This record gives sequence, C-alpha cells and structure tokens, in this order.
Amino acid sequence: MKPKSKYDIVIVGSGLGGLVSAVILAKEGYSVCVLEKNQQFGGNLQTFSRDKSIFDTGVHYIGSLSKGQNLYQYFKYLGIMDSLSLKKMDEDGFDIISFDDDKKEYAYAQGYKNFKAQLIQDFPAEANAIHAYCEEMQKTCDKFPLYRLQSGIPYADGVFRLQVKSFLESITSNKRLQAVLAGTNFLYAGDGYRTPFYVHSLSVNSYIQSAYRCVNGGSQITKLLIKRLKEHGGEVFKYHDVINLECQDNEIKSAICKNGNRIKGDIFISNIEPKVTLDLVGKEHFRKSYTNRIDRIESTVACFSLYLVLKPGCFKYLNKNYYHFKTKDAVWNAQHYTQNSWPESYMLSMGVKKNQNEYADNLTVMTYMRYEEVKPWANTFNTTAHKNDRGQSYEEFKQEKAEKIIQELEKKFPNIRECIENYYTSSPLSYRDYIATNKGSMYGYVKDVNKSMQSFIPPQTKIPNLLFTGQSLNMHGILGVTISGVVTCSEILGQEYLLNKILDANK
Repeated sequence: MKPKSKYDIVIVGSGLGGLVSAVILAKEGYSVCVLEKNQQFGGNLQTFSRDKSIFDTGVHYIGSLSKGQNLYQYFKYLGIMDSLSLKKMDEDGFDIISFDDDKKEYAYAQGYKNFKAQLIQDFPAEANAIHAYCEEMQKTCDKFPLYRLQSGIPYADGVFRLQVKSFLESITSNKRLQAVLAGTNFLYAGDGYRTPFYVHSLSVNSYIQSAYRCVNGGSQITKLLIKRLKEHGGEVFKYHDVINLECQDNEIKSAICKNGNRIKGDIFISNIEPKVTLDLVGKEHFRKSYTNRIDRIESTVACFSLYLVLKPGCFKYLNKNYYHFKTKDAVWNAQHYTQNSWPESYMLSMGVKKNQNEYADNLTVMTYMRYEEVKPWANTFNTTAHKNDRGQSYEEFKQEKAEKIIQELEKKFPNIRECIENYYTSSPLSYRDYIATNKGSMYGYVKDVNKSMQSFIPPQTKIPNLLFTGQSLNMHGILGVTISGVVTCSEILGQEYLLNKILDANK
C-alpha cells in the first residue's frame, strides 16, 4: 500500500511521541500518516531477537502503570492498557544500588511507605532525611500539571533551579545515602553539577509508584498503538526515510522521501530530534536566533550496551535491575570516565518472557560511552534496512569493551562468564543510526540547572504548521514522551479539551 497524496496530519518518525500523537489525532477524526525510515516501527521501543532471545533496545522497565496511576490513565485513554502483557517487578526491591567498595546492597521498594521503610532499615539514623527526600520529590512532581493529569504549565517557582546533588547534600551529610538516593541516575544521565532535582523526581517517582517489565519486550506498545491507529483510519509506512520537509511561504507543503514518494499535509509533526528536523526543512526558513539556540543545546551522553544470551538453566532470573558503581563518587562522575576507569558504572536488566521459569535467557548491561570514542567510524551508517560493515577495527573495539564489562560483572556475579552462550553489542553509532539522535544521545537534550530554560523547546515551531514531539521536548522516558505527545496535540485540540477526554476514558 502506498501513501495517499495528502493527509490532514503527517508525522515524521514512529517513536512513542509520534505514535501517541497519531492515535490522539486519528481518534479526533483527522486523516493521519506516520512515516518511518527503518524496517521496524517504534524508535526506542524497538526490540531485536538473537538466538531466539528477545532484547529491548530502550525500554527495560516502566513505571506508574498500576490502576489509576498517571501512565495507566494515559494508556487507558489510548486504548492499549488492557492488552499489555506485563510482569510486576519485586515490590521490596525493583532496583538495587550497589558499589564495589561496599558489600551491602540497597533496595528501592515500590510504594512510598515501603520505599521509606526499606531505606530506613539500611540508614536508621537518617529517617528524617529519607522522609524529607520523599516529600520534596512528591511536591516537585505536583508542580508539573500534566504529570498529575491536570491542565496548566509547570510552576516555575524555583523548581527548575534546584540541583539534585546540592539538594541531597542539604538533607543529609551521609555520603553513602546521597549516593544511594542518586543511584538510578542512569535513567536520566545525571551529572552532579548540572542535573535539576525535577528531572530526578519525575523519573524516580514514577517507578516508586509501581515498576513493571514488558513480557517479550516493549515493542508490544508499538504494535498496540499502531493497531489502534489503524482502527481510527490512520496509516503507517516503513522504509519512508524523509530527506526533505518542503517549505514554501513559511509553511511545510510536503514530506519528500528517499524512495521518491512525496506526501502532502496540512500539519506536520516531527518526532525526530529538533536539530535534525531543522536540517530537513532548511535552516534558512527559520530565524538565525532560533536555529542558533537549538544548535547550542547540548545532547546527553550516549551509551554502550552488551546483550548476553544465557545458557539454559544456568543463571537465575532476577526480577529487579542492578545499578552498580565502582565507588560512591562514580554516581555523579561515571560519564566523565577515563579509558582506564571505564566502565565506572553499569545498569543491568533482564528480559522477561511468557511463562518465565526460574532461569533467565538473557540480560542487558548498559554503561556510558561518549561519542568521541566511535569517531573513527562516524562516517559509516548501518541499520537492518541499510546494511554496511564498519570493518574489523570496529568489531575489535566492541569486543574489547564487551570483555571489560564482563570482567566488571564477574565481581558481582562470579559465575556469569560460564553462563554466557553468546553476546552482542551496540554503540553510540547504533543509537544514532536507528533512532536518529544527535551523536547517539540517550535522552535527548541536557537539562542544565545553570541554563534552566535553554533546553526547553516548545512544540510549536516558528513555522505555523510544523510541530515537534518526542523526548527532546520536555522529559524522556515512556511517561515523559507520552506526555510530550499530549502536549503536542494540545496545540491542535486545546489542552483542556484533550485532558477531559483522557479523564473521561478513565471514569
């Protein structure tokens, strides 16, 4: 099936923000078309299979999906909640924070009462600090109305200027507790000197509410969204790599694809990074001050991932994630590693399959990697749709990095090496090529407490019929990007109108 010549709404990129926007607008009766360059839809929701084992590329667990919680309500409105296949993670320890120089493991429990109780067991003298931390985090989340499914814009009463590291230092002098409370900062690429407390709060609060894994991978979210989109008359097309958003008289007229297709539309929504979008349109169509501002926004650090296929019946399934650091200082400094100190930290997560028994069949380990490390191969491009061999030196580079990670894993899981059947890797180049992020960035743009408004990009661009959506807008993550789709569609439908629709669907 070929795209029609014209649609009401043309969406470039089928990541979560694009698909959420597509479903919302199709439900409202617009003719909608989503264009995806890759073989697989879904952006960071993509999965891949190796040796009959399913791996997630970006979604390793999801928060706030218990009945009545915020993501549950958004997904219920989108019509996908009841069809999701989920496994609730360990209620007494869905995330474990650990350190090379400390034999103790510190657990994050689900539900604030349980969360506080578990931490107070580990830090009995710090009960006041733990209560203060939870209270401030919940108060901060309340200042973001859409996070609470209320209309409005974030309250700017200093919420953007409070730095997470300095806040933790203000409630406790216990360095180990500070490190434990910041221990999941891989979720947002936390930097000790720049990350605002609200970024930490919006990320961590979601998982404390509830934490789930997707059975057989997060791509089920993509499939369900596309199914709902088609039910409402929307269309999706893969292998449609948009190379130009044709602009005339300060309006986008059509999306021109590499395969020669030209798709006209009344409104265009870009679910790809704003920096890349400006290049597709042509920077000459925007004010220089606008393009300069977006060009200057720094992208978050990239990552290197190791995907282990495990021998059957060898390594027990762990219904939790591990965030491990060489030292407590590495919590804040891991992305500033040296070649000798890499990796200073890692996150370990497991895939869960239908009818999971006590043994795991795979695990994924992720750690920071700066884009400069893969610069020698930056001019190569490789995806399933466009195969390209980066050469022997690249394979050797990845093999060396994989070996270093396995050596680190052996410190914590001494029998891990004998349980590995096979392994695969991805580098910042993989993220760059598949997800179209600047330099393989993990989470869009850096939120810097010292330049609090610089990285805020409104969905409405300087071209009236061109909108942005996705992780570069407000917040990344499943919940953040879902909300970004709502924010984008609010520009077309009106925020109050759309929120009432979402709330009505949950009555």
